Amino acid sequence: MSKLPIRTVEKPWGKDMLPAPFKAEAGKRIGEIWFEPPADLPSILVKYIFTSEALSVQVHPTDAQAEASGETARTGYGGKEECWLVTDAEPGATLGVGFHGHVDAETMREAALDGSIEDMLVWHPVRAGDFFYIPANTVHAIGAGVSLIEIQQNSDITYRLYDYGRPRELHLEQGIAVSQGEPLDPAMMRHIPDTGTVELARGRYFTAHRLQGVPDAALAAEYAGPLLVIPRTGDVRLNGEVLRAGDCASAPGIDALSFAPEGQAIIVRPPA
Repeated sequence: MSKLPIRTVEKPWGKDMLPAPFKAEAGKRIGEIWFEPPADLPSILVKYIFTSEALSVQVHPTDAQAEASGETARTGYGGKEECWLVTDAEPGATLGVGFHGHVDAETMREAALDGSIEDMLVWHPVRAGDFFYIPANTVHAIGAGVSLIEIQQNSDITYRLYDYGRPRELHLEQGIAVSQGEPLDPAMMRHIPDTGTVELARGRYFTAHRLQGVPDAALAAEYAGPLLVIPRTGDVRLNGEVLRAGDCASAPGIDALSFAPEGQAIIVRPPA
């Protein structure tokens, strides 16, 4: 088990100047850095996302919806739930998640066609440390000037409802069919304190913690099996290999890792 291979993805809304420790090649606008899932954890994908412009207004299906629509048979992917931890935000940066109130399918379709769906979303001002859990069926968009870590089901089924006039395919009918026209549950978003070990997510598809220092016995027992580790500050050692911020690695269990006393890392495991 070791560092995961990196896939660098250019996007029209990406950045040519990335936050340390990442660097964009000259002339490239990098929107995402993916860590290829290891064979023993194929269902979880970790990304860094960097935006200079807003992403499309989009939505993802559940596993059952992807199966029923034939998307799983066609693409090999299931549904997608995800969570975001903001690592950096420019002044005025926002994330659009959920609606101000109930929106029916026909109203949503009309708003997607004329662009007013952008104004119907709740745009949350964000700063480093803000955390959002995005269930499948939640209409959302990442605004400009945001850097974040995304932990998600390993799926690439995305239905774009609105894309600010960019010349990219929209998926209006598929997207409307799976969209929940409701506000985001307030329990799905919060600010993570700067210090300490904190549970980020505990769901059907993955559990994640922001760990500071050496884990206690209960957390060590919970992460006794295969996991992913994303160092944030301070080094992490995996069987003698040094991992630093910007890396993501797989490990057979937390006992294969050693953590800097005050360092921080995100650890992720599949459901028990």
